[in-house]
Amino acid sequence: MFKRLIGLTAVAAFALGGAAVAQDNTLVYVVNNESDTYDPGTTTETFATPIIVNTFEGLVRRDENGAVEPGLAESWEISDDGLTYTFHIREDAKWSDGEPLNAHDFVWAWKRVLTPAAGAKNAAQLFLIKGGEEFYNNGGEGDVAISAPDDRTLTFTLNQRVPYMMQLLPFSVFHPTREDVVTADPDGWTRDPETYIGTGAFRVAEFNLGESVVLEKNPNYWQADSVELDKIVLRLIPEPSTALAAMEAGDVDGIESVPASDIPRLSVESDAFMVVPALGTTYAFFNPNQAPLDDVKVRQALSMAIDREQIVEFVLQAADTPAISLVPYGMSVAGEDFRDAGADFGLSTTADVEGAKALLAEAGYPDGEGFPETIFVTYTSPPIQKLLEAIQQMWKENLNIDVKIEATEWQVYYPEVQKIEYQIAQMGWGADYPHPMTFLDNFTSNSPNNLAGWKNEDYDAAIAAAKATAEPAESLAEMRKAEAIMMNDHVILPMYHRNQYMMMSPAVKGFWRSSLNEPIFRKASIER
Repeated sequence: MFKRLIGLTAVAAFALGGAAVAQDNTLVYVVNNESDTYDPGTTTETFATPIIVNTFEGLVRRDENGAVEPGLAESWEISDDGLTYTFHIREDAKWSDGEPLNAHDFVWAWKRVLTPAAGAKNAAQLFLIKGGEEFYNNGGEGDVAISAPDDRTLTFTLNQRVPYMMQLLPFSVFHPTREDVVTADPDGWTRDPETYIGTGAFRVAEFNLGESVVLEKNPNYWQADSVELDKIVLRLIPEPSTALAAMEAGDVDGIESVPASDIPRLSVESDAFMVVPALGTTYAFFNPNQAPLDDVKVRQALSMAIDREQIVEFVLQAADTPAISLVPYGMSVAGEDFRDAGADFGLSTTADVEGAKALLAEAGYPDGEGFPETIFVTYTSPPIQKLLEAIQQMWKENLNIDVKIEATEWQVYYPEVQKIEYQIAQMGWGADYPHPMTFLDNFTSNSPNNLAGWKNEDYDAAIAAAKATAEPAESLAEMRKAEAIMMNDHVILPMYHRNQYMMMSPAVKGFWRSSLNEPIFRKASIER
C-alpha cells in the first residue's frame, strides 16, 4: 500500500552548494525546474507555482481540504441572479512592502490581464466577466464590468451565471499586481526581490538563477502572526535522483518529486514519502484531420489495444489510476463525484485485443496490413519516452502496426503541437481549479488549448448549457453529456490519472500540497 501522509512538514538543516547549515526556522524544499516568469497574471507555467502560491494571495484562497475561504477579501455577496459579485477588501490588506492594498489594485490587474499586450496566457478566464472578451478583442479598450466603488469594495458582473466562479477566484490570474511596479519594468519585475511585490504569507528575499529562490516571512501579511517559518529555500535540483540523494542524506527537508523506480521502496521504508492525489490526466491527442487518425475506428482501435493497468503497475511503477476518460476522480458537483457515472466509452483498463483488431479491420487494415506511416510526437522526458515505448510495443504485438516515436525538447515541441500538424501528440492536463470544467473547456471549438483542432457543435452546446444553468445537477448532467460526445469520438488516448509523489520530513507540521500541485507553507512549522 502507498502511504498518504498529507499534512506533514520538515527538518531544518539546509544545504546550498552541498554543506548543511542549521537554521532553526528555515525549511529547504527541492524543486526540479525554474520558470521563465513568476508573473501571476500572465504565466501558465506550473514551474512558477511554488513561488506564486506562497508570495501572492487573491480575494479568496483554498484551505487544506480544498474549500474556498476568505483571503484578501473578508466577505462577499452574490446577487440573486448569480451574476454580480461584490467583495469587501479587509482593512489590514497590504502589499509585501507595506503599502496599502485596495480594490482599485484588482481593477487594474484584471484589466491588464485583459490587455493583449500583457501576453496573459489565461486571459480567457476573465472573458466570463461582462465585456471582458470585447475589451480583449479591442486591444484593451472599452467597457468591462469590473469596478471599485470605493477603496474597500470590488464588484464585477458576469455574462451569465457561472456555478463554479468561487472555485475559479483563487487561481493566480485573479491575483492583484501592483501598477507602479509592473509598468516600471513589465519584463523584469518578477526577477528582482526589490520589485517582486506580492500579497502572500512570504516575500522573495533572493533570486539565485540556476540555484534557488529564497522566501522570507512577509511581516505585512494580514495573517503574519500565524506564519511560523522565517525562511523557505526553494532549491533547484533538476534530477529527481539527485534530489532524493539530498533528501536521504538529510541535506534538505522536502522534495517535490521522486524517481518512479524508487516509489515502491520509499512507500515501504520512508516516513517522509507522500502520495498526494492530483487532479490531472495524462493523455495523447489524436489528430482527426490527419490520416489514418481521421477514421474514428482507427482512433478507438489504438485506444482499445493498450493495457493501462500494465502501464501503471509495470511501466510507471506507481499508484496512478488507469484512465479511460478525460476528467479525473476527485471533482464533485451537486454532491457527486463527476466520475461516479461510470461511463467507459467502449474502453477498458486492460487491452481488448480482439475488439481492437476487429475495428482496425473494419477501417481497412486487417491484421495491420497496409497501415500507413504514423508518427507519435512527444517532448524529451525519460519517463514519458519509456511510457510511449511500452504503448508502441503493445500496438505492435496487439495490432501488428509500427508507430514511430519522435521526441524534441519542450521549447521546440509545444509550438509545433500548437500548429496541429501532427498525427498523435503526447500531452495531458492538470486542473487550474477543482471543477470538471477546467478539463472540458479545453475541447470547445474556440479554445486555445484544443490542440486536436476538434470541433463539435453538440459538444459546444452542452458546455454552454452546463455553464448557463443555476441547477448544479443539471450542470453535472450537461458536462457528462459533453465528455461522452468527445470521448465517444476518441479525440484523445487517455492513459492515467496522476498522483504526486514527494517527500517531506515528519518533523514538519502544517504543510500540505493541494490537488492542484500547490505546495502551501503558510501554516508550516518545524518541530525541533
